[in-house]
Amino acid sequence: MLDLNWYLGAYSGLTFSTILFGITRSLLIFYVLVNSSQTLHNKMLWSILRAPVLFFYRNPKGRILNRFSKDIQHMDDLLPLMFQDFIQTFLLVIGVVGVMVTVIPWIIIPVIPLGIIFFVLQWYFLRTSRDVKRLECTTRSPVFSHLASSLRGLWTIRAYKAEQRFQDLFDAYQDLHSEAWFLLLTTFRWLAVYLDVICAIFAAVVAFGVLILVESLDLGHVGLVLSLTLTLTKMFQWCVRQSAEVENMMISVERVIEYTDLEKETSWEYMYRPPPSWPHGGKIIFDYINFRYGLSGPLVLKNLRAHIGQREKLGILGRTGAGKSSLIAALFRLSEPEGDVQIDGIRTTSIGLHDLRKKMSVVSQEPVLFTGTMRKNLDPFNEYSEEELWNALEEVQLKETIKDLPSEMYTKLAESGLNLSVGQRQLVCLARAILRKNQILILDKATSNVDPRTDELIQKKKNP
Repeated sequence: MLDLNWYLGAYSGLTFSTILFGITRSLLIFYVLVNSSQTLHNKMLWSILRAPVLFFYRNPKGRILNRFSKDIQHMDDLLPLMFQDFIQTFLLVIGVVGVMVTVIPWIIIPVIPLGIIFFVLQWYFLRTSRDVKRLECTTRSPVFSHLASSLRGLWTIRAYKAEQRFQDLFDAYQDLHSEAWFLLLTTFRWLAVYLDVICAIFAAVVAFGVLILVESLDLGHVGLVLSLTLTLTKMFQWCVRQSAEVENMMISVERVIEYTDLEKETSWEYMYRPPPSWPHGGKIIFDYINFRYGLSGPLVLKNLRAHIGQREKLGILGRTGAGKSSLIAALFRLSEPEGDVQIDGIRTTSIGLHDLRKKMSVVSQEPVLFTGTMRKNLDPFNEYSEEELWNALEEVQLKETIKDLPSEMYTKLAESGLNLSVGQRQLVCLARAILRKNQILILDKATSNVDPRTDELIQKKKNP
C-alpha cells in the first residue's frame, strides 16, 4: 500500500520549496542587478560632474542624455528580466537533457551536435548584432540632441520660419535611427528562423531514431523522450535567444562604464586653504600664460602677461575668437593653464577649484536659471537672509516685479526661467552675483542679448 499522506506531504514540501526558491532567486537577481545599475548610474553622474568643460563641448547634450535615459532604462528594466529568464531556461535545459539521457542514453548523440551548432550560431550572430546594437545606440543620440536644441531655440525657429527645415532634419535623424533599429530587429528574426529550422531537424532526428529502435525501448520512455524533445527544442531556442539578448543589453552597460571613467578636473579642495578673507583686494597677475582646451588642442592664449590692480575695472576688447572668454576660462581653471596666475599673491593652481571659483562671480552672455523657486535661484545654499535677498533684488530693480508674482520669492520658475524675460533673467544673475559680495566680478558679454533699459541698469551697477 502506498502511503498517500507521505507522498502528499512530500509533494507539498517540494511545491512550497519551489515557490520559496523562485521568490528568493528573483529577489536576489533583481537586487544585485538593480543595485549594480544604481551604482553605475551614480558613478557616471559623479564622473560627469567632475568632467572638464571641454567634455561638454565635444559631446552633445543628446549623447549624454542617451546614456542617462535609454541605457539606464535597459539596465534597470530589460537586463534583469532577460538575465533571470536566461538563467532559468539554461538550468531547465540542463535538467531536461539529464532526464532524457538517463532514460535513453543514446539521445546524447544528437544533443551534443545540437549544442555545438547553437553555440556556433550564437557566436556568429553576436559578431554582427553587437555592432548593430552600438550603431542603434549611436544613431539615437542625434535625435535627442536635435530635439533638445530645437526646444531651446523654439522662438528663433519660429521667427525665421524655419519650422519645416528643422522638421526635415529631425525626420532625417529619426529615419537613420529607425534604419538601425529595423536592422537590429531583422538580425534577431534571422536568428529565430535558423533556430526554428535546426530545432525542427533535431526533433525529426530523435523521432526517426526512436522509430528505428522502438523494439528495444520501453514505450513509456519513448513517450517521455518525445515529449521532452518538443520541450527541449523550445527551451534550447529560447535559451540561445535570451543569451544573445543579454549580450546585446551589455552594450548599454559598456556605454555607461565608458562614462564612469572620464577625464576629471583637478581636486576641488587641497590641503592648503586660502584665508576666509581672500581675496581682499582683487589684484590679478597673469604671468606668461599659455592656455589650450585639452592636451592636444591649439594654444588660444600665448605668453599672455597682464596686471589688474586692486578694485580696478578693466575692459577686454577683441574680435570673435581673440581669446576673451578663454582668459576667463584660464582664470577659473576650466582647463589647466601653463604659467602663473595669482590673485592677491596666491597662485590659483595652489588651491582647490571650490576655493578658487566660489570667490569669483561671473555674469555670462546667456543667463542660467534653474528649475525651482526664485529664492533657490538667488541663494541655493540658504546663506543669506530674506532682507539681503530683497535688497539685492532692489539694487537690480526687480523687487517690484518679484513682489507681483503669486508667491513672491517662493514662486517656482519654469525650466531655464522661461516665465521671465531675457533681461529679467540676466538681472536675476546679476542679483545673485551682488549677493556673493566677491571682490572679483566678471561680465562676459552680459548685455549683448538684453534691452537698452537693462543694459543701462547693468552699466550703472558696473560703474557706480
